Formats: sequence, structure tokens, C-alpha cells
Amino acid sequence: MFAVFVILLQVSQGAAVLEVYEEVEAVVLPCQYFGIIPEDDPTVIWSRFDLNPKTVHRRREEDDLQGQNQHYSGRTSMRPDALDTGDYSLTLRKPQLTDSGTYTCTISDGTQDLTLNTIQLQVKERFPAWSKVLLVLLVLTTVIVSGGLLFCFRLYLMSVYQVEVDAEVNAVQLPCKTITHLPEDAKVEWSNSKDKTIHLFENSSDQHDEQHWFYRQRTEMKKRPLKAGDLSLTLKYPTDSDTDTYTCTARSREGNILMKKQVQLHVKVCQMEVKDGEESIQLPFKSTCDLPDDIRVKWWRDDPEPMVMVHVYQNKSDQPDKQDEEYRGRTEMSKKLLETGNLSLTLKHPTVSDTGRYRCRVDSRNIWREKTVLLKVGGQYEGGTLFTHSLVEVQQYGRLTVFSCYHPSLGCLPEK
Repeated sequence: MFAVFVILLQVSQGAAVLEVYEEVEAVVLPCQYFGIIPEDDPTVIWSRFDLNPKTVHRRREEDDLQGQNQHYSGRTSMRPDALDTGDYSLTLRKPQLTDSGTYTCTISDGTQDLTLNTIQLQVKERFPAWSKVLLVLLVLTTVIVSGGLLFCFRLYLMSVYQVEVDAEVNAVQLPCKTITHLPEDAKVEWSNSKDKTIHLFENSSDQHDEQHWFYRQRTEMKKRPLKAGDLSLTLKYPTDSDTDTYTCTARSREGNILMKKQVQLHVKVCQMEVKDGEESIQLPFKSTCDLPDDIRVKWWRDDPEPMVMVHVYQNKSDQPDKQDEEYRGRTEMSKKLLETGNLSLTLKHPTVSDTGRYRCRVDSRNIWREKTVLLKVGGQYEGGTLFTHSLVEVQQYGRLTVFSCYHPSLGCLPEK
């Protein structure tokens, strides 16, 4: 497990600028696409058109590194389930100064190419020794005169709320209250860190048609929020995919900002534990009720590798021919999932080999949601440290390191 700090900026031409220091462990070039992909031989290609050969990485059902530029040999990888999950991000290990350039992510069927993302990677040298000495001197000088600045900075940090919730709560409130007088024609917008609108209040009413489909039917503000000065937002059925920084902005009719606050939301990853030999275990996932008939629900396990399809629901019925043989006849979903929004998966007769990271995705033309559940099978909880409640403590599952989470069905587990 490694941590890499990078700077991701948006430039006017549409490309994103990714800055990273030379010789960090790795950098991830993001590329996600949830639209329709070619049915015949879909291929994801990462390229640098200033090189010859231009191919940085190619993936079909498996990696196809024929024709790869040898400068990147042994240093690139993609998720093994990329074509199934829509996450085509590229991991580049040990970036070098010569890796700086423009990277393009495309998907192709051999006849037509669709460009999905363009990343401008800038690999920089680390600070030389003299600059570190200068930095220390500057810090010492700043400390002498920084009392007032630190106080102001502390007040600023206090204005950024931090909200943390367990994985299975039905709703979470993102607080935003103000004593500023807001006019009746003010516009209130909640957005996420990607500037996607998650809720819009304008002309004295909610404007649901303007919100991003990922949040549709899951957000709610109080009645008459402008008069009360309470612009808090309720987010229903949060999952770990909702972990993000959200911004509440109030603007005048002319577009001037009247008030702006941020809320950092952390939804814990759900962890489940069951004894080997138990009759069944349910991996929970609750969504909104009255789901459309055209939804597709996929449960899969992606850690440990290789990726395994656990259960598929499509065309208003289960699709056992699409699931892996080791789960055939052992999985079950609610018969009324469209009406109730209950997307939980029952896994029968769990064994130690079922331990791993499970993901569920529900999507249609107007809906897309995803949840992660970590399952451990085998043994009995005896007061060890399988789960903790501290945000900074982590738990290792094979190659995966995650924040811990309390799940109500397991009872209250003691901390260390």
C-alpha cells in the first residue's frame, strides 16, 4: 500500500494536468467510462503520440503488450476487470522525468476509435538540498509572525465540516447553516468535487432535472430553506462511493456568491464476517424504491484476483449463465428488488475461499450506483483487531488496505 500526493488541474483545452514527483512509487492516470462499449473485440489503448511506437499500454480481455514502447516495459498495469467495471485507469510505476507528456485513453473495436480521456503528465524533480535549507529558514521566520495567521487558518478549517457515517445508515445530513440574509430569489447549489450538481434549489423549488443522475431521487432539502437559513442537504442510502467533498453555494439572481461552505463526507466501507460453515451471509445494499425495469445489477468479486462474476440481474430476472461456476446455485437476490430497492445479495454456504472484496453496481439509462462490501469467512471473532472504529486505523485483506467500518448486524465490536 502506498500513498502518492499529486496535483490534478483542469486546463482550458479539456485535458487534465497531473503533476507528480520523480521516483514516487506510482501514479494513476484516471480514465472511466460507463457508456456503451463495442461488442466485438473491445480494446482499451493508452497512447503517447509524440513517441514511436506510440502505444503505452493495451488491454483486451487480458493485457496485450505487443507493440508497447519499451520505455514503459514492466511499468504499466490496468485493472483486470477494466472492461467489466468501466475503470480504464492506467497505473505507471516509478515515473521518470522522460515520462512527462500527453497521454490519451481510447477504446476501439478495430475499425473506430473513441477518445475517453486526455491526461497531461508532468513529472518534476524533487527539491534540491539548498531549497530545503531555505524552506527551513522561511518556516522559522514565519513562526515568529504567524500567531494571528494560524488563528485565522484555524477558523477557516472549522468552517469545513467533516461528517463520518457507517456503511448501512439510511441517510446522512450534510450541514450548511448561515446567518447571512438570503433573498427570496437566491439560487442554492450543492456540488461534488468534480463540480457535478447533486442538488439545485432555484425559483423557490427543487430542480431535480438539473442534478447528476448518480444522485437522482436520493437528495432532499428542508422546506423554505432560504427563510430559515438552513441549506443542509439530506443524502439517502449513502455508500462508500459517496465519500467526497461537497460544496454548498448560494448565489444572487445576478450570480454573485452570497455564501459558500464545504462538507467532507466519509462513508465507511462495509465489512462483514461469518464463520465457515454457516448457512448463509447477506451482503447489504439498499437503494431507492421503484427502480426502473431496465436496470442491470452486477455483483462481482475483484480481490483476490482474478475478477469473478458472482451474480447478474438483468431484463427483470437473474442471469445464472453469466455468473462464475463457483457461485452458481449459491446466490440469491430479492424477488421484489425493483419495488423495494433492496439489492442485497444472499451468499449460501460461504467458505474460506469466498473471502474478498465484493462490489455491486446498479445501472440503467438514468441510474448508476456502486457499493463495496468486504467479506471475511472463517474463524470466530474473539476480541482481536479484525475491526476497529478509528478512521486512521486500517485492516489488511490480502493486497487491499481499507478503513474499518462497524456493521449493525455484527453488534458492537470492541476497539483495541
